[in-house]
Parts: sequence; structure tokens; C-alpha cells
Amino acid sequence: MTHSTVGWHVELEFREDGQHTEAVALVRLPDGSEVRAHGRASRHRVDSDQPRVGEEIAGARALNEIAMQLLTKAHGEIDSASGRTSHPIHV
Repeated sequence: MTHSTVGWHVELEFREDGQHTEAVALVRLPDGSEVRAHGRASRHRVDSDQPRVGEEIAGARALNEIAMQLLTKAHGEIDSASGRTSHPIHV
């Protein structure tokens, strides 16, 4: 069995205005392609200001969207390689 090591470069950037947090996620794959997604979180006016919580929620939402895009990409590659429609990939 052959083993190989592959790395993915993941970036997350955040923008906050005190009420909203936006996250942009980027994954660079070894084949040179990139997958990008956005996530958003809003703080209710009665909640205390906790920027890290907004980052965690917005970041998780962006990464979840990345995960869905990667599953869709993999599904398409399976179909292309096999010449048939494969079963959906579930999370």
C-alpha cells in the first residue's frame, strides 16, 4: 500500500461591526483549485459583545458551506470517472 501526504491550505478572514460578523473561508487544494464560501452571524441587541463567538458562528457557517461544495465537487468527479450517476454523498 502506498501512502502519501497531502496538505490543504485553509484561510479564514473576519469582518465585524459590533452587530454583525462576516467570515470568508478559502481552501486551496493541491490541484491548484480554490473553494470559497461566506458565513454570517448577527448579535442580538440584548446580548453582550463577544466577538469571538461571532467569529466561531460565522466561521463555522463558512466552513460548512466549504464542506458542501467539496462534497458536490467530489460527487461530480466520481460521476465523471465512472461514467454514471453515483449515489449522493451525505454528511
